[in-house]
Amino acid sequence: MKRRQFLKALVGIVGYAAMTGPGRSAPAKHEIMTVRGGIPPESLGVTLPHEHLLVDFSGADTPSKGRYDPDEVVEVVLPYLKQARELGVQSLSECSPAYLGRDPVVLKRLSEASDVNILTPTGYYGAASKKFVPAHAYSETADQLASRWIDEWKEGIEGTGIRPGLLKTGTDAGPLAEINKKLIRAAARTHLATGLTIASHTSGGIAAVEELEILGEEGVHGSAFIWVHTQSENDGSFHLKAAENGAWLEFDAIRPQPQPMRRHLELVKSMKERGLLDQVLLSHDAGWYSIGEPRGGSFRPFDTLFTKFIPALKEEGFTEAEITQLTVTNPREAFTVRTRPLS
Repeated sequence: MKRRQFLKALVGIVGYAAMTGPGRSAPAKHEIMTVRGGIPPESLGVTLPHEHLLVDFSGADTPSKGRYDPDEVVEVVLPYLKQARELGVQSLSECSPAYLGRDPVVLKRLSEASDVNILTPTGYYGAASKKFVPAHAYSETADQLASRWIDEWKEGIEGTGIRPGLLKTGTDAGPLAEINKKLIRAAARTHLATGLTIASHTSGGIAAVEELEILGEEGVHGSAFIWVHTQSENDGSFHLKAAENGAWLEFDAIRPQPQPMRRHLELVKSMKERGLLDQVLLSHDAGWYSIGEPRGGSFRPFDTLFTKFIPALKEEGFTEAEITQLTVTNPREAFTVRTRPLS
């Protein structure tokens, strides 16, 4: 009852009453929210669901702003986005949340200059030994954290008017620490109030299953959840359990080297054999301009999926329709903003 009262207060009785369909059912019209505003889902096109353009690994206690030149960031990053656009990329989800280098104004400049749709997240990143969790997250309740993130959806991020297109969080290996549980509960409540999809850097299958259990307790369907770095879990039974709950399985970290290339090919083939290709997302987890390094350090481009991985899929017998499923249809479904409650 407490959760229901919280959501009614945030979105109003009428808005809350509309959140009643099964996880994958959808009203007639929805949008995907980019840094340049909302777009129809059919405009998303070929999409990279997990990349980074600007990051700051110094931690939540060190503010990012003032430690980099936005003009230099645009100068360094823009050629890589233009290269991706030439390879057919129409959209990209930039997955650096608050306290990890998020700058929606720089992202909007890059989006306008490259003609690539860019999504930016709300939420807090609870992995990496909690280095990027701000101090207030420990003292505030899940409802208070959700209110912060919902405000970003309603009002825009940090006074910019730019709204998030997803919620990014993260956990260390399970069993989950209390702060991770709180972040996931806050993410669930944010989802039910906004419709933003939850992408979670998840360290292994135990953590993924626990996250999905918490989402279920909060009344959120698994299709609202992207298991980021699914390939890091070697036990395929966890993949299947997450898929059974409706989750998106994101096989990112696609690399040109033979070993990771083969690993990802086998994972995608396995999902196809099990009839789960419509729950798979593919990306590089590449980039990025790293604040504090000379000219952002070494930048890894967003090309391997198109120059090596898709050709390898075709050699394995994947059809054009299946490639489209992986690169267009699935990201479009995953990032369309809509509430996905349990039926």
